[in-house]
Order: sequence, then C-alpha cells, then structure tokens
Amino acid sequence: MAVLEGLEFGKSDFVLLDEVNIEQFMENLKLRFEKARIYTFIGEGVVSVNPYKQMDIYGKEDINAYRGRELYENPPHLYAVADAAYKAMKRRSKDTCIVVSGESGAGKTEASKYIMQYIAAITNPSQRAEVESVKNVLLKSNCVLEAFGNAKTNRNDNSSRFGKYMDINFNFNGDPTGGHINNYLLEKSRVVQQNGGERNFHSFYQLLRGGSDDMLKSLHLHNDPANYVYTRDGAVATTSYNDRYSHNTVLSALNVIGFSEEEIHSIYRILGTILILGNLQFETDRESVLVVGMEDVSHIAELTSTEPDNVTKSLLYRTVATGGGEVIEKGHSEKEACFGRDAFTKVLGWTHQYKTIYLSSNLTTTLGLHDRLCHINTCVCVSLLFSFEQFCINYCNEKLQQLFIQLILCQEQDEYKREGIIWQHMDYFNNQIIVDLVEQPHKGIISVLDEACLSVGKVTDTVCLESMDAKLGQHPTTPLARWVRTALYSVEGFLDKNKDPLFQDFKRLMFNSSNPVMKEMWPDGQLSITEVTKRPLTAATLFKNSIVALVEKLSCKEPYYVAYLGLLENVRVRRAGFAYRQAYTRFLQRYKMTCEYTWPNHLMGTDREAVEAIVTQHGLQDDVAYGHTKLFVRTPKSLFTLEQERAALIPVLVLFLQKVWRGAQARMRCRRMRAIFAIMGCYKRYKVKVHFWEVERRFANVCNMADYGKSVEWPTPPAALTQFHSITWRAWQIVKNIPPSDMGEIRAKVAALGALNGERKDWGCGRSWERDYLANVSHSHSTAIYVQYFHSVSKILFERMLKHQHNTIHTLTLTLTQTSIQYTIRGDTMTSFRKHPSQAGRNACNEPQSHQIVVG
Repeated sequence: MAVLEGLEFGKSDFVLLDEVNIEQFMENLKLRFEKARIYTFIGEGVVSVNPYKQMDIYGKEDINAYRGRELYENPPHLYAVADAAYKAMKRRSKDTCIVVSGESGAGKTEASKYIMQYIAAITNPSQRAEVESVKNVLLKSNCVLEAFGNAKTNRNDNSSRFGKYMDINFNFNGDPTGGHINNYLLEKSRVVQQNGGERNFHSFYQLLRGGSDDMLKSLHLHNDPANYVYTRDGAVATTSYNDRYSHNTVLSALNVIGFSEEEIHSIYRILGTILILGNLQFETDRESVLVVGMEDVSHIAELTSTEPDNVTKSLLYRTVATGGGEVIEKGHSEKEACFGRDAFTKVLGWTHQYKTIYLSSNLTTTLGLHDRLCHINTCVCVSLLFSFEQFCINYCNEKLQQLFIQLILCQEQDEYKREGIIWQHMDYFNNQIIVDLVEQPHKGIISVLDEACLSVGKVTDTVCLESMDAKLGQHPTTPLARWVRTALYSVEGFLDKNKDPLFQDFKRLMFNSSNPVMKEMWPDGQLSITEVTKRPLTAATLFKNSIVALVEKLSCKEPYYVAYLGLLENVRVRRAGFAYRQAYTRFLQRYKMTCEYTWPNHLMGTDREAVEAIVTQHGLQDDVAYGHTKLFVRTPKSLFTLEQERAALIPVLVLFLQKVWRGAQARMRCRRMRAIFAIMGCYKRYKVKVHFWEVERRFANVCNMADYGKSVEWPTPPAALTQFHSITWRAWQIVKNIPPSDMGEIRAKVAALGALNGERKDWGCGRSWERDYLANVSHSHSTAIYVQYFHSVSKILFERMLKHQHNTIHTLTLTLTQTSIQYTIRGDTMTSFRKHPSQAGRNACNEPQSHQIVVG
C-alpha cells in the first residue's frame, strides 16, 4: 500500500476504504482531487482524474523517485504503474500491457505520453546512439499522431479522434529497439462536419496558420481557416492549441521519423486538396450538373497530379457496368454530386490521415527471439453523443471491460478455486452479455446493420431500427438495468457511415495519379470497371475485427490498468483476495537467498516446504495462503518486505561472485605466467644448446689446423651466455701461458679451491701464484696451513703432492676425524702425526675448531 501520504489526502488505495460503496468511493476520490492528488491505486491499477491544467509532477525528480522502486513504495502515480510493468517485463521476461481507458476528455492521450516519457527516461543509461534514435522516434511520433488524429472538442482541446494501440519493443537489456502503433476507427466524418464549438483535425489549422507563404502559395491556399468550408466553424472556436508552433514541431518530427521530402510534400498537397474540395459548388443547368469555378478543379488536378477533365468527370458522373458488360456513364444530380464530393473528401481525408499516422507509427524493427514487449494501449471515446462513432467506441469500451473482468475478476476467482484457496465468491456484473448483443453473429447489432447495408432496394435508418427492434427487442439485457446505465442512440446516418460508399471513379482517378505516394494509397483503383469484386467489409465489421484482434493480443499479457470502468468490482475483488501470487518454483528462485535454509539450494522434500521456510523466517505466515502450485500473498507490504531483503542481499552476493571470479581470474593468470616462464626456460635452454652445437661445429676440426683453431671466430652467444663467455675467455688467457708440466699442480689447486671454498674467508687463494711454493727454499719461514674441522664427520680435507728438499716426491694428506686431525706424509717412509683438539674444543662439540699444522 502507498503509505507515504497522510490521511488528510484520503485513502491512497481504494482497497483501504472502510466500506466499499459508491458513496465512499466518490467521497475519497473528491477529497484527493481537491488536495491535488489526481491518482489513486486500486491494487496494481491506478484511477486517474483529469485536472484540466498542467501539474508539476512529471519532472526529472519525479522520474528518479519512481525509478526502480516497488509499486507501493511511493504515492500513486502513472510512473508507478509504468515502472511496475517495465520491471515485470525485465524480471520475469513476460509481455506486459498498460490499458489506458476512459471517456472523452479523461486524459488518456496525455497519460500515454507520460508513460512513454517515463519509459524513455529510465532506459539506456549508456546513451547508445541507436537506442536513443528509437526513443526519439517514439516520442516524436506523438505530435504527428495528434496532428492528424486529434481535434478540439467541447470537452477537450486535444481529443484523440481514433483509438491507438502502441507496441514498444525492448531487447534483452531492457532498451527500446522499435515500436508499432495500430489505429482504430478514425472519425472521418469530422473532415466534412463538426459540432458547434469544435474543430476539424489539428493538421488543417496547423497548415493554414503555421505554413510559410511559399508553402501556402504552392498549395493554392490562404492563411485564414475561415475561407474554407471544412474549417470555417472551427476557425472561431476558442482553443489553447498553438497551431503555428505545432506546425513547425510536426515538420521537424516528420523528418526525424524518416519521411522523405516527397512524402511530406504529398501529405500537405492532400490537405490542400481536401480544403479546396470543400469549397466546390455545383449548379444545375437544365438537365446537367456543372461545377462552379473551374479554377478550383485545376488546382485539385495539380495537387493530385491528375488531369482536370478526369477530376470533373469523377465529380459529375458515375461509370457503371451493366449485367451484359456494357459500360455507361450516369450523371449525378446536384445532391448526388455534393454527396459524392463529401464521400470522396471523407475517404480521401481518412485514407490520408491513416496513411500519415501509419507511416509515422510504423517503427517496428527486426528483433531476436528473446526480445520482450511492453504494450501500451489507449482506447478513445469520441464526443459525438448518440452517433455511429460513439456506438463503436462504446462497444470498444465494453469489450475492454469484458477483458478486464476476464483477467481480473473471473480468472482471479477461478484461480482461487483451482488452487484450493478458501474464497468467498463475489457477485459482479459480467458484461459479456452486452458484448454479445453488439457482436454476436447473425443476431447482434453489427450483423443487423450489415444486413441492412447489403439489402437491395431503399433501406433507411428507420427501417434498420425496426429490424433491430424485431430481432433484439426481447434481448435478456433488459433485466440488467440495475447494473448498467441506459444509453440511447440516434440511428440517423448509421447506414451511410457503416457502408462508407465511395464511387469507383474516385478510386480510379487517384490510382492514375502520377504522384507515387497518392497512387499507393488507392490500390483498388486498378480494378477494371467490369471486374466483379467482393463487396468490401463494412466499417462496423472492420472495427469489430480489429477490436477482437486487440483483445486477443492483450489477453496473453500481464495487464496493468489506468482505468475508469468496473472500479467498485475491482476494489471488492482486490480487498477480498490476494495482491500477489507466484508459482513455488519461481518464488523460490527469486527469494531463496533471503533464507539460510534455502540458500544456495534447499534440502527439503518439495519447493513448497522451502517456500514455507522463507515465509516463516520473515514472519509473514499470517499474510499468505498456500495453493496447490502457487503461493498467494494478501498485501503488497509483505512482498515489499521480501523485495527489501532481496535488494539488501544482492550487493553481498555480487561481491561474493566478484571475489570468486577474481580469484579464478588470478589463478588463470598465474597458470598462464607459469606456462610462459616454462616456455621461456625451455627456449633459453634451447638457445644455449644451439650455441654449443654451433661451437662444437666450428671447433670440431681444430686439432688438424695449423693454429689449433686460434683463427676460428666464436659464435655470438645468447644473452644468458654473455657473461660466461667473457669469464671463459679470461681464464683461457691465463691458462694458456702455464707450461704443461705445471698443469697437474694447477688441477690440484683447483681441487683444493673447490674443497675449501666457503670454509674460511681468507685461505690464500687471492695471493699471487708462485709455482711450487713449498719447494721454494728462498722462504725463510715455514708455510702454515690452517684447517677447520667438525667433530661429527671423518673426511679427507687436503691431499697434495709435495717435493722434498732431496727431490723426493711425497704425498701430504690431511684427514679430519671425530676427535683429531691426522697429518700423513707418504713417500719413502710414511710419517703420521695426530693432533688432538683441546679440552675446550671437546666440550664445545658443535663449534668448529682451527688447528695449525706446520710444514717446512
């Protein structure tokens, strides 16, 4: 429920009324209207009251306040319904529809524009060019539709004179990608006649008052609507509609939508043709009828790209074919000529208006299989009371009300029964009987009208009325007076408007036009005079077929209502029933993260048990009912609570998923780096091997060379061997100067270097090489060898060939044992000395000990 408004504004949801009756309903509606609250909820629908003034409740701040919020989180508004429909489409991948219905002047056109404005504002945050283009076309098409389909009436300055059904197509991201608008029952009689104080379609006044001098001159028009019969009465009608500004807006919109210059020019040429046709006068000259003022005929021929003689002939004569195939021309009387002119003007205007509206609304783009649709439907009541058009529109409203009853009332109660929910059946009026009264085959009003139109002979409106009385006088709708308001219609003009007669001569005239746009509008004109064609469907039948198709479209979608019919019944059903229902599986899928026992997957026997765990954890068990396959939630507050919990957990889950994914990415990067290093290592080893293979190849035969390979150039080493090559070359420069006789000692030195490396920081390896320094008698001192030992091992530390002073070769061996160091000289005789470590050394068994052995 909407809880953000105080009681001083009345009940924001009619479901909260203390008693559901018409008195309290209207009292609450009046209170809210006086407090500038023009919207009130009934469940998920909204009741709208036209304030007949601009209200500051549709700005950017209002759009942001309703964007992404739950239906009952904010006060009632069109934006709340639009957002709910949009979210249902995105969340559940369901087609949704918003049905905007009401009487003439209720504000349906404005409501549709605000809904489109909201959807355009909340989509496409990335501002992609193609989506922005589609949104711009959808919004710009509104002013074109209004120019050629709206008019000032006694109840509304911008009243839609046709019904429209808008499809807005969305892709999987929820961005609009196209649209289409179907139109129903354009009020073509308005082209030639309007009620007192009303105007013709806006487009005529826009052209005359807003067109440039050059444009009007090219169309042979003047800038005063009072100069033309079809706009004369509306020229003095008071209106807030700015024709000059609107004309420029429409021209701009036509270019944005995609009309070519040729199409735009053709549109206004037809408007000029209609205005000039209305000024044509006829006079009788003896037995024939003549057109007064042939200059107008020339202008009509120029604007329609036809021949003046053919225009005159179509206006004054009718070409018919006899049963024997003979073609004759039958001249019109003055009355027939005027009737034919008006019929041609109405159909020309109707075809032109429809063609323009169709072209401006044919925005459909090719979409993929997973695209979803949001459908906005507007059904318009015209203000010609008791007229044929009013009869058709009222039938449309009854059909929509029947759909409303079927979707909201019948299906709701049937679902409770099917799901085993305890339910108090409510008595309500099902207007299917009224719909049948109008559309039933062979018995309904439309069938009686069609039968009268197809009858041979003189059938008047009065005769048709008598036929209806005979067939429908005992219809069972009579006892329903307590449910419905009696409506009386004047049948005058019913047959003519239903037949919509137009002589074939006019169709052939327009089909033979050299203007391709006009030619395309009249395909029936290509038929031969003698060709027998099927009688076209009547206006009422065409309208009935389109409404039936519309209802079929709407019935397969999830509906949201901006309505005025069946309100009390809706309140009663909503009050006694449940605001929300969902299959256990889908409910669990959406809200399982809010319960510790169901996240990430439950271990219970059924999904229903898991749903019960979720409901119990949130303390909502007193506000729900469990059906066979669905959970029913009584008040929207409970659903709002679940949505809040879910919304709070979404960031946590997102962070968890981000953590897992980032960890997976890091591990993948690590594996890739390891693979890279492995490949690099293998490649480096390969390059080293290749280098040594090349060295081996170049130096393979140096033994047979005169200089033993000194002239052979070494190959360029890889980076890893650059330092190795420099060291190896320096060592070779040193080693090559040592005589071969000393190489044995050099090898012993290298062996000692390797054995004693790391044992002592300075053990003489840095001193200059003096050959056999032990045998050198020039030294006046003995040579000392320092040896470190450890008690835990027995190891030969040093073994060297020594030259005695008598040139006797001895072998010096130093052996480390666990308790002593043994010094042995092998020569002619073997001398061995054993040096024991000190008492302190034995006590510190883990410490290394140094001993000096003097040789000399």
